[in-house]
Amino acid sequence: MQEPETRRPPAHAVWRWALIGLVVAGFAAAFGYVGGWLAPGRLTPKRIIDALQANGGEHPGFRRNHAKGICVAGRFESSGALAAYSTAPLFAPGDTPVVGRLAIPGGNPYAADSSVPIRSFALRFDLADGEQWRTGMNAMPVFPVSTAQAFYDLQLATHPDPATGKPDPAKPKAFFAAHPETAAFLAWIKTAKPSASYVTETYQSINAFYLRDAAEQRHAVRWKVVPEQPASGDGGPAAGDPDYLAADLAKRLGEGPLRWHLQMVFAAEGDPVDDATKVWPADRRTVDAGTIVIDRMQAQDDGPCRDVNYDPTILPRGIEVSNDPLLVARSAAYADSYLRRTSEEGHLPGTASPKENHP
Repeated sequence: MQEPETRRPPAHAVWRWALIGLVVAGFAAAFGYVGGWLAPGRLTPKRIIDALQANGGEHPGFRRNHAKGICVAGRFESSGALAAYSTAPLFAPGDTPVVGRLAIPGGNPYAADSSVPIRSFALRFDLADGEQWRTGMNAMPVFPVSTAQAFYDLQLATHPDPATGKPDPAKPKAFFAAHPETAAFLAWIKTAKPSASYVTETYQSINAFYLRDAAEQRHAVRWKVVPEQPASGDGGPAAGDPDYLAADLAKRLGEGPLRWHLQMVFAAEGDPVDDATKVWPADRRTVDAGTIVIDRMQAQDDGPCRDVNYDPTILPRGIEVSNDPLLVARSAAYADSYLRRTSEEGHLPGTASPKENHP
């Protein structure tokens, strides 16, 4: 009696399964690499956030950077002027709701507003079709370093000495000497002073992105939001008030909505697109895309910005990331920070305020 014939899968089926296997293996290797599982010594998002947390202190439920902030909301009134350069629907004439957050850098949510000279402005644009655009901007012209590794090394260099509570001056000095790309930032920070108001600041994306138009052409850009509120109204903080930025914001909103112009700055040939330590010349073509109108604020404990991860790589069609390595690092680190803070009991409504446990 003959043995039954052994059936073999068709050649095309074998090829298909082999391809699927390669794809799955590739994704597994990629995730292993990103997570650090295949290379324990490489830099990971966890190590970056651990370093930020070590510098800022233990504050459950709060962001590991820009921990002190306040929620704001309003709308973006598009001028339509950018529609020729991007297919993103929010740049067509009309209004788009925004949820934002004004904050200061650092991991201490109880730091005095005067402790740092930098302010930040994060925005989430909620498009009618369900897409979102999220951006985090800072009131400074340039970033100190160009890579995630250098940012991590800077955190280590500025870590407070347990004996003094301050960084060892020799370590930052050595770091900056080894990183000449920090020169532009150091030149700026020497004259930077803490402003008395969030609303008179110009906030910049610092990282570059691409706009893609209807003809599939890409345009390298950075953006900034420029206040209508004049800097001359920046009257100075109330003496002894560590939270004067929120008080000033409440006072100004009581007088009416606040406005910033969203301006797109276009790179010229040869401008560095993938290096956030380099400033573009001031004469670059700029298009006013419209006006950001902020008409209300709310404490971040229960405000609409509390659970928003302002990941700068969450973009609608018509806006794309550049190859700036900091963008990928920011996205991964923000995700790690977000997972930590949203899993901590102090973050949940109805529980004891973290401030009660952290005087």
